[in-house]
Amino acid sequence: MLIAIAGASGSGKSTLAQSIAASLGSDCAFVSLDSYYHPLDHLPFPERERSNFDHPDALDWDLLIQHLTGLASGSPVEEPVYDFSRHTRAMQTRLVRPTRFLILEGILALHHASVRALCGLKVYVEAPDDCCLQRRMARDTAERGRTPESVERQYEETVRPMAAQFVWPSRQWADLVVTGTSCLTESQDAVLALLPLRQRAAGC
Repeated sequence: MLIAIAGASGSGKSTLAQSIAASLGSDCAFVSLDSYYHPLDHLPFPERERSNFDHPDALDWDLLIQHLTGLASGSPVEEPVYDFSRHTRAMQTRLVRPTRFLILEGILALHHASVRALCGLKVYVEAPDDCCLQRRMARDTAERGRTPESVERQYEETVRPMAAQFVWPSRQWADLVVTGTSCLTESQDAVLALLPLRQRAAGC
């Protein structure tokens, strides 16, 4: 069963996804939508930096759907690894094996109709915009080598506008909406409680 977890950048969706994956253990594999950004090796680095990574066109949907379909049919796939410091794909890939549950996490995980059609459970994580900015600032400066000024500029120019246009509206497709500022255990338990119901509905 594919579990899609979406929400704005910094909403807490990655933390929730990792917590659920840990609870399900070896029965669960994890795929990040961020891994499927188009490679930008053909562009000079300054142009890569100016790319809009929050627009759906930044993602290789065909490859993602191919991989999700392959995993659903029992075939392992080589998930790309994205190098955020270089704004392009790394040379290496990550082997993902088919498991009983597969979590797909990303801001646009509920955006594409063909991806939604593959999902057994669709989750949306919401959080206040100021909280999302603070979390993104902490993550990008610590993990992705960004300056606070560049993080704030990108948030104002693309992250918030694209969230308003594409991410926030995807909430309508969710089977479950949780709050990224509430107790993590409560949100995790709400998702896990739905799994047997969704499995029965899908005839799994």
